[in-house]
Amino acid sequence: MTVLPGPNPTIGCAPAVGCPTASPPATPAAAATHRPSEGSVHSWDLSTGVDGPGTRFVTFLAGCPLTCLYCHNPDTMRMRGGKRTSADDVIAEASKYTRFIAASGGGATLSGGEPLLQPVFAGELLHRLRHDLGLHTALDTSGYLGARATDALLRDVDLVLLDIKSWDRDTYRKVTGRPLEPTLHFARRLADLGKEVHVRFVLVPGLTDAPDNIEGVAAFAATLGNVTRVDVLPFHKLGESKWEALGMRFTLHDTPVPTTEQVEAAKAIFAAQGLTAV
Repeated sequence: MTVLPGPNPTIGCAPAVGCPTASPPATPAAAATHRPSEGSVHSWDLSTGVDGPGTRFVTFLAGCPLTCLYCHNPDTMRMRGGKRTSADDVIAEASKYTRFIAASGGGATLSGGEPLLQPVFAGELLHRLRHDLGLHTALDTSGYLGARATDALLRDVDLVLLDIKSWDRDTYRKVTGRPLEPTLHFARRLADLGKEVHVRFVLVPGLTDAPDNIEGVAAFAATLGNVTRVDVLPFHKLGESKWEALGMRFTLHDTPVPTTEQVEAAKAIFAAQGLTAV
């Protein structure tokens, strides 16, 4: 992973998350016209198999309104954890790999953090990755800030990787510090737009693994009609050292990782709703 150090806490901020007020262009289309675009970028990397189909150029934007207990990149939670970076710089880096990416059937993914915390910057990146470089585009999001994604931004997204972290509202708030409803509203909007979605569900023993909780997510996803895949992601502790380095307490230290049997049982619940679970 290429890490871009250097803080700048004001990039892409918005009053809804306690950031300084700014007046950027209202839509990605406006962003493409005015080219204001710089954002807070944590890092970029090439990945295969975990951030969408094929090999992908993944840009991790800094800042997230959620504080997920199992976050494996807590260093991306804060806007100041990134570096002020231009869209031109990101596109120039991605362009180095376009032939390799295309040969793999891959593309480009915006991740984080939460990309929709910086909607103008994210919109310009998606537009240019898709139209200038001809890459398949994916947006990795919790959906909590889905209202910030304009229709113009979503037109430049081929696939949404949507994290639905729990169906039980109390558990969702415990895991993320935020309510579930904005994610559900965004999911329904994506369905109305016919936008392809891969749902992501992290299986955490003793937290999200209750069968009725999984069944709730599965039943909801099955009603949408645009969910082509569900990724059941086993909880892991690979980010624990990052929490410690940041002086943050990792509260799931004593939580076990799920067994193979538990993961397969969760997949079976999604499959029973007619969904492809992997």
